Order: sequence, then structure tokens, then C-alpha cells
Amino acid sequence: MKPIALTMTIAATSLAANMHAAQQQRPNIILFMVDDMGWQDTSVPFTDTPTPYNRMFQTPAMERLAASGMKFTQAYACAISSPSRCSLFTGVNAARHGVTNWTLLRDQTTDEPCDSIIIPDWNYNGIQRVPGINNTFVGPSFVQELKDSGYHTIHVGKAHLGAFDTPGENPHHWGFEVNVAGSAIGGLATYLSERRYGHDEDGNPTSRFAVEGLEKYWNTGTFITEALTQEAISELDRAKRYGQPWFLYMAHYAVHVPIDRDTRFYQKHLDRGLSPREAAYASLVEGMDKSLGDLLDWVEKNGEADNTIIIFMSDNGGLAAGGQWRDGDLHTQNSPLYSGKGSLHEGGIRVPMIVRWPGHTTPAARCDNYVMIEDFYPTITQMAGIDPDKSTHYGHRIDGRSFVPLIDGTGDPSADRPLIWNFPNVWGLPGPAIDLNCAIRKNQWKLIYNYATGRKQLYDINADISEKNDLSASRPDIVRTLSAELGDSLRSAGAMRPLLKRTGKPLPWPDETR
Repeated sequence: MKPIALTMTIAATSLAANMHAAQQQRPNIILFMVDDMGWQDTSVPFTDTPTPYNRMFQTPAMERLAASGMKFTQAYACAISSPSRCSLFTGVNAARHGVTNWTLLRDQTTDEPCDSIIIPDWNYNGIQRVPGINNTFVGPSFVQELKDSGYHTIHVGKAHLGAFDTPGENPHHWGFEVNVAGSAIGGLATYLSERRYGHDEDGNPTSRFAVEGLEKYWNTGTFITEALTQEAISELDRAKRYGQPWFLYMAHYAVHVPIDRDTRFYQKHLDRGLSPREAAYASLVEGMDKSLGDLLDWVEKNGEADNTIIIFMSDNGGLAAGGQWRDGDLHTQNSPLYSGKGSLHEGGIRVPMIVRWPGHTTPAARCDNYVMIEDFYPTITQMAGIDPDKSTHYGHRIDGRSFVPLIDGTGDPSADRPLIWNFPNVWGLPGPAIDLNCAIRKNQWKLIYNYATGRKQLYDINADISEKNDLSASRPDIVRTLSAELGDSLRSAGAMRPLLKRTGKPLPWPDETR
């Protein structure tokens, strides 16, 4: 009996060791998400040649990541934070999940009033993983899939998935074992520790945008970007001891307003000749970049660089709508892209994106094929070794397509693929026809349709990245084709559209008007 028992013990030990080794071979993953970072808010050029804006910013860590990975020049998100993040987590297009504007308080819309238009009853409570909440979308979570498959999952920073007092506000609800400072808020009261990140001296919130969970940094002079980075590194130290693959969602509040000065970098940008406003914003960007550099340093010093995927992305375009904004608030530019955050023009939806996947991405590679924010769900789960044929997505449809073939050079999931945006809302800030739009991009063509006016704009994005030449009059055939496809896609997704207040009837779909 003893030899049999010994054999069984050896076999069990060997099986456990093999399982541990298999887990260790699975890649760690860092998804580094920046808030409101424009396509040009970096020293990394996403155009053929550097621009004056690339020379305005100093982002050496982004340069380092791009030099060792693949730069995506046509990466798209939604025009507003909440829709992008809801698509990221669920893999579902915003037209389908119905979170089309930013979320905050339960059962309260964030749309500005409009005299002539009734905003549809969109999902202003955000997304959830359980039913029972009105005005919400119940969907899957790629993080939960990672956790279920053996990953240790860490959330640091901004969540902005569900409204206050809904389950979706809590990152734990989405499969994170660790949550640092993530909640229902989509912006922050202040980056400054001397203002206690939005609390008074007694610890009470002075703003609904107060950041919770960072009390130990109050009054220490620690800019919140640095505080979050230190917390992330502490959690990575812990994760390394666990001996299992890990996923870090490093979701910075930077570079969202307010434009507080990061004093570590502010003065040098003033000395470079930038205005105080420009220098403050450049300091925000550089502080974010230092965080990226610190994480790159950590994976290298801990021997994890060859087994860690790093993905860099922004949730929407920079805060610069057509060059017009509130007096004194203009702090970024997206040129040669037109417009900015909130707009379905390129400046509002095209964002910087870099991927480093050791053994897969070629150093200093560039991909000019387009990808969309909902593509992260099937891509990350595939990178993690989760068989896409066995991934149930918890019974929900996934609109995203894995962009692994673009990395490996084995296919082009963007070919003839329509990308869809729907914003039947009134954001309420000035800019070129920001409100009440929907759009489609297919190959080089892009059509923007305004529900309220019926106007259609057509652009050849490959030839006209700045969207200066509206071709709708000269190419009615393309307008008709794209209008039909956009209308069909919106209806099949159950998308919402505005109503005319005078009649109470829905405004036409794009294929119902000339």
C-alpha cells in the first residue's frame, strides 16, 4: 500500500506543479486607460510625421512603449467616457447597451434641456451584471472571465460604469478582487492632496466628485496620479507573491479636468515657453506618462517584462470641440483631427493606442487598420488563453472583434466592417453639431447624421483626415448605401433615437430621410 500511496502523492504533486507552471505561462496583462487624452496629447506621433502638438508634450514612457510594441493609428472609442467604458467591459456597442451619455446619479439623466427635442429614455443608470435596475443594460464582463479562468484582478482609478447606488458602480461587481478608488464618478474634484482629493478637514466630501480610498495620501503633497501609481505598484508586489497570472486595470483620472498643476513637471513646461494653462495640462500629461514608465520599470525589475502584455488607450478624444470651448478652458488640440470630446468627428472618437505583447508584436510596429473600444473584450480574453469558442459571455452577444489577427498578421477584421456610433443626447457644451448625432465608418468612408436637422456629412477619411471636404452632394450613392446600413444597424441593435417635442414622434432614422 505504501508504494501506491507514494505514487499517488508524487502524481498529485506533479499535477499541481504542472498546473502552476501552466498558470505562470499565461501572460500578465496591464490595461492602461487614460481619461480624455487626445490623439495629439503626446510626443508619440500617430501621423506620418510629428506635429507641433507632438513637440509640445513630453511622454518618454509612451515613446518607450511604442518603440517596443505596436502603435494603432486608427483606434476608436465613443465620444463620451461612460459609453466607452461600458463597451470596454461588456464588448457591446453603445447603440446596443444604450448608455449613450455620461452617468452619475441614480435615476437622473445628465442631458441638458432642449426646447424642441425629447431625449430618449436612455440607460442613465449605466451597466450591471444583474437584472432589477431600471434604465440599465445587463451585460457580461471580460474581467469576470479573467477571474474565473485563474487571474488575480486589480482595479486602480476611475470606474464610471454604473450610477451611484447601483451594483454596477462597484468594480468588485465586475470581477475585480481589488478596487482602489473606483466608484460611480467620472471626474474628480481635484488632483491635490492638500485639498484631500475633494474632502474637508473632517473627512467629509466637499464635492460629489470626491475620490475615496486614498486617505493616507491626504496633505502629503502627493498628486493623485502618483498616489494611484503607488497603490498599483503595491498591489503588483502582492500579486507577484500569489504566483498566479494577474490583470491590472490602471484607469487614471488624468487627464480629465480640472487642470491642476502637477508641480513635479509644471515649471519646466513654463520654462519651455508654454502658457500657464498649457504648462498645467502638459504637466498632467507628463504625470500620467511617468505612471506608465513606473509600471514599465516594475515589470522589468521583477522579471515580468517578457510575460506581460501592456495596452495603452484613451476613453475618448481630447477636450477641444472645434476649437471653441468655455472661456479659458481650452487646453488641448486634436489637429489635424477635427473637433473633440463629445463629437462624432475624428477629434472626439479617434484616440492614442499602443500594444506591447512580447513574442507577438514587432518593436516599433504600426497598424493603420481600425479597431473599436468593444474589441478589447474578445481580444484580451483571447490573449489570456480563453478559448473564444468556449467563452459563453454569460449568454450575451458581443459586438467586438478580436484584433489579435492585426497583431499576428493573420487577418484583417476591419475589412468591410462597419463601425457604429449613436449619440441621441444633448451634452450641452458648444462645438460643431456635437449633439443628437449618429455615425458609421466603413473602410475609408464615414457618414455622420444629425437626428434633429437631418443633415448628412460624408468624408473619405483616408484622404481627408481633417474632415474638411463634405462629399455628400457629390457621392449620393455612398450616402444612400451608408444611410441604409447605419439605419439597419441601429434598429437591429435596439438603438434609441430622439423625439420631436411638438409631435411626440421619433425623429427619422438616417435611411428615412434624404
